[in-house]
Amino acid sequence: MAIYEVYSHPALLRYKTSICTKATLFLIIVLCLTYISPLLVAYRSQGFWTKLSTYEEQPSITFQYQVLLIAATSTSGDYVAWSTFQNFNNLQGSNLRIPSISAREEDRNQDGKFDQLNLRLSLPLRQSESVYSVQLILTFSYKLFRMSTFIMQSMAYIQHSSSVPGSQLFVSGDLKLQQRQPLKHRGLDTTYNVSVINGNSPFASAYDLTNIIGSYQERNVSTVLSNPSPVWVLGRAAGAPFEINAVIRYPVEIITYPLLCLSINTISCLLRSHADLF
Repeated sequence: MAIYEVYSHPALLRYKTSICTKATLFLIIVLCLTYISPLLVAYRSQGFWTKLSTYEEQPSITFQYQVLLIAATSTSGDYVAWSTFQNFNNLQGSNLRIPSISAREEDRNQDGKFDQLNLRLSLPLRQSESVYSVQLILTFSYKLFRMSTFIMQSMAYIQHSSSVPGSQLFVSGDLKLQQRQPLKHRGLDTTYNVSVINGNSPFASAYDLTNIIGSYQERNVSTVLSNPSPVWVLGRAAGAPFEINAVIRYPVEIITYPLLCLSINTISCLLRSHADLF
């Protein structure tokens, strides 16, 4: 049976809307959360598995002009001593010798931070006295600012002994940072911003080098005089003082700090959760 087309009428339907709609905004947000946010997390965390990272910084170090000096004048236990702490000097009696000291810090590269300390100490001695060993503590203010603000009071310990009396000790080394744990990546850390030597104490135990160094070594962050390369000079003239010359450099440090860690599984779950929105 034949079929005839009796009537036809074409229909054209058009639906128009603006691109600035809530639906478009929602689509853009979902796309950003799906593809861009995981990349940002990976970039900021320096990788999915990295827990620690490092950076370089020139610390801001200043000499605090706090000194504790003990020099052995014989092999049988005689000594002379002096410090910038009056309570320590009061305990020394006839062993007290007051030296002359000059200290100069240099900013060699003109970046606003000191790079080196030049210290000269002249210790007066009696005619019958000679120096066989030297123990010297110098204290510093140590600051870091790039990631977290880290402030502490630290020290450099200089020690040398010889079986032959000397006229001069020359030391040249770097004041290096020692870390047993990473520094914080942000905020203020003043945990070790305390005096290395308790100069207010009237007790001899507060100035005992064993106690001072033992307490200092318990810190998780400290400084040490690295590669001091001591030079012991012989032949002191009669009546001449014993000289200590120290050059202490403040090098650029490699600082360890913790990172925010996210596992690959966490990122995968994040991607799947956003993909389910489509």
